[in-house]
Amino acid sequence: MLGITLFAFFLLRSLPGDIVLSLVGERASPEAIESIRKEIGAGSGFIKQYTGYLKLLLHGDFGRSYYTNRSVLSDIVLKFPNTMRLAFAAMFIAVPSGIILGFLSAHRKGRFIEKFINAASLAGLSIPVFWSAIIVMIIFSLKLKLFPPSGTGDIRFLALPAFVLSIPAMSALIRITKATVSDILKMPYINTARAKGLPSLRIHISHVLKNAVIPIVTIIGLDFGSYLNGAVVTETIFGWDGIGRFTMEGIIKRDYPVIMGCIIVGTAVFVFVNLITDLLYHYLDPRIRLHADDK
Repeated sequence: MLGITLFAFFLLRSLPGDIVLSLVGERASPEAIESIRKEIGAGSGFIKQYTGYLKLLLHGDFGRSYYTNRSVLSDIVLKFPNTMRLAFAAMFIAVPSGIILGFLSAHRKGRFIEKFINAASLAGLSIPVFWSAIIVMIIFSLKLKLFPPSGTGDIRFLALPAFVLSIPAMSALIRITKATVSDILKMPYINTARAKGLPSLRIHISHVLKNAVIPIVTIIGLDFGSYLNGAVVTETIFGWDGIGRFTMEGIIKRDYPVIMGCIIVGTAVFVFVNLITDLLYHYLDPRIRLHADDK
């Protein structure tokens, strides 16, 4: 976390241009420019600026927006629940769909359904999010008029951005699930289970799914962490009032406290989600549990 604050702070201060001029305009008087420069601490050296910012963080203060003068932390607290709603909705679509289609693709090798799923998953990973968002908006909002094109609200506003956000995660889950299940189906213990006459459903639940769960959980954790960081492009296109859109607004305006606050919160969330994912390994895979106990 400390490394991220230093790296992000350095990059923002290294950007070309003068933040003060972007705030007051080039026609402002020299006195006004100097006053704003002192107010935001732009005239002091990098070390002094960075240590001053760390002192604010230690007191739970992310600073105030250059443009609205509102507390950055307060705005993040207001917008983060919307991002959580969007992330959970996207994963609710992506996880079951990706796992089911991945299993289906692994069991229908060489058939049309496998080729279709492979092509669809490859397209889902390859097509830029902004392009798929615009296409979905044109079809379901402008043509069919089933959902509003933008805004923050109930499930009608949530449906389109959640679906668009779920496409890359669903595609990645399909490919990971298919590859993992295909490898597991070749294992000797699967042939043994079949020779014993175990039902196919029991084999898939007790043997295949249990052994495929680690890479699947890894992908789910990574995707969920990135969504909670704020899906910048998706939230911006659909006008969803979350962390991603807040970050984009800060970048466009060069509002450094907003950008830093979003980076810090996003990093903390990503670290936390990955920690939870690692802890889940201990309970999902007995081999990891036994290895840890041996140590």
